[in-house]
Amino acid sequence: MTQINSPAGQSGLAANLRSTLVLGLPMIGSNVAQMALHVTDTIMLGWYGVAELASVVLGSSFFFFLFILGSGFSYALMGRISAALGAGNATQLRRDTRMGLWVSIGYGLVAMPVMFAATPILRALGQDPHLTALAAQFLNIAAFGLVPALVVAVLRAYLGAQHRAQVVMWITVLGVGVNILGNWAFVFGHFGAPEMGVRGAALSSVLVQAVSALLLAAYAAWHPKLRQIQLFTRFWRPDWEAMRAVVRLGLPAGLTHLSEAGLFQASALMMGWLGTVQLAAHGIALELASLTFMIHMGLSNAATVRAGHAYGAADPARLRAGAKAAVLMSGVFAGLTIAVFLAMPETLIGLFLDRTKPEAAEILVFGAHLLAVAGLFQLFDAAQVMALGLLRGVHDTRVPMVIATISYWLVGVPASYILAFRFDLGGVGLWLGLVIGLACVGITLMVRFWRGPWLNGTPADSGLRKAA
Repeated sequence: MTQINSPAGQSGLAANLRSTLVLGLPMIGSNVAQMALHVTDTIMLGWYGVAELASVVLGSSFFFFLFILGSGFSYALMGRISAALGAGNATQLRRDTRMGLWVSIGYGLVAMPVMFAATPILRALGQDPHLTALAAQFLNIAAFGLVPALVVAVLRAYLGAQHRAQVVMWITVLGVGVNILGNWAFVFGHFGAPEMGVRGAALSSVLVQAVSALLLAAYAAWHPKLRQIQLFTRFWRPDWEAMRAVVRLGLPAGLTHLSEAGLFQASALMMGWLGTVQLAAHGIALELASLTFMIHMGLSNAATVRAGHAYGAADPARLRAGAKAAVLMSGVFAGLTIAVFLAMPETLIGLFLDRTKPEAAEILVFGAHLLAVAGLFQLFDAAQVMALGLLRGVHDTRVPMVIATISYWLVGVPASYILAFRFDLGGVGLWLGLVIGLACVGITLMVRFWRGPWLNGTPADSGLRKAA
C-alpha cells in the first residue's frame, strides 16, 4: 500500500485560520470562477434581450437542478478522500475516486434525456410558452455538458483534497475567458459565427465544460507527484465495495443539495408566475447572491478536507479547532457581504442590464428590493453550507438530508408561496420564504455538528486504515 501523509495538525485559532485560508482561497477562487461562467452568461444575455435572459434563468435552473444531485457524489467523495489521506491510505483514495467517476458519468448519461424533455415539464409547471420554447433550445444543447461538468466536480474533489485546488482554479479561470469569447461569437454572431442567441450560450458552456474535464483528467493522470496513485490505470474494472460506499454517502449528499436547489428552482418557477420582468430581476439578484455564496462554498470545501483529515487520523481536538476557524471566517465574510448588498444594490443590479432597454428601470428597482432581502439570508446560507461541509468531513450525510428536505420543502417552499401569494408580498415575500427555509436548516445542522459524537473521540471508519 502506498502511504500518503496528511497535513500536520494545527493548534491555536490563528494557526487554524491561516491553514483554512491557505487551503480555502484556491477553492474559493475555483468556485467564484465556476460561478463566473454563469454570471457572464447572465450579463451577456441581459445585453441581448430580456426574454432570452429570463428563459436562460429557467433553463439554467433546470440544468442545475439535475447537476446538483449528481454532484453530491463529488461532495461526499471529498470527505472520503480526505479521511483516506488522514489515515495514509492511497489505495482507498484511488478506489473511491474511480468509483466516484463511474457513478457520476452513469448518472449524467441517465439524466440527459430529462433535459431533452424539458418543454412539457416547464409547460406543466405553468411557465410562459415563449420562455419555455427558448429554455428548451438552451437545454437541448446544454444537456451535452452534464457529463463533463460532473467529471470536473469529481476531479475538483480529488485534487482539492490533496491541496491542489490551484490548478482547478486556473483551469476554471481560463474557462471563464473562453466562455466570454464563445458567448460573444455564438450569442451575438461575431468572429464570423452565426448569431444563435440562447443556443449560442449553451454551446459555449458545453465547450468550456468539455475542455475543463480533459485538462483536469490530464493533470491528474500525468503530474509527477500524482502518477503513483495511478488513478486511471485499469479504470474499466468495477469496484463494487467502493461504489457502494460512494453511493451510500453521495446520494444523501446529492439529495440534500437537491433539496436546496429545489427551493431556489421553486422560487424561480413561482417568480415566473409573477411576470418576465420579475423573473429577470430574480435571476440577476440570485446570480449576485450565488456569487458571494461561492466564498462560503470554498470555505466549506476547505472545512470538509480539514475535518476529513482529522477524522481519518482520529483527532477530535484538531477537528474541533479547525471547525471553529472555518465557521468564524465564514461569518466574517457573511457580514461583509450583507454590508455591500445593503449599501449598493442598484449599482450591482445595473451591471447586468442594458439601461437603454425599456424594461431596465423596472428590473433595476425590483432587483434592488430582492438584493436587500438576500442580505438577510447570507448568515443562514453561510451557516448551512458550512455545517454541511463539516458533516461531510465526518461522513455524516443521511440525517442532514432529512433535515434539509424538511426545512426546505415543508417550511421554505410553503412559506414562500404563502408570503408571495396569500399575503400579496409578491417577489419580496417569495424571497422572505427562502430566508425562513435557510434559517431552519442552518441552525439545525450547526447544532447537530457541535453536539456530534465525532467531537468526543469516536474513531473513524476502520476501513480507512486497511489496504484494499
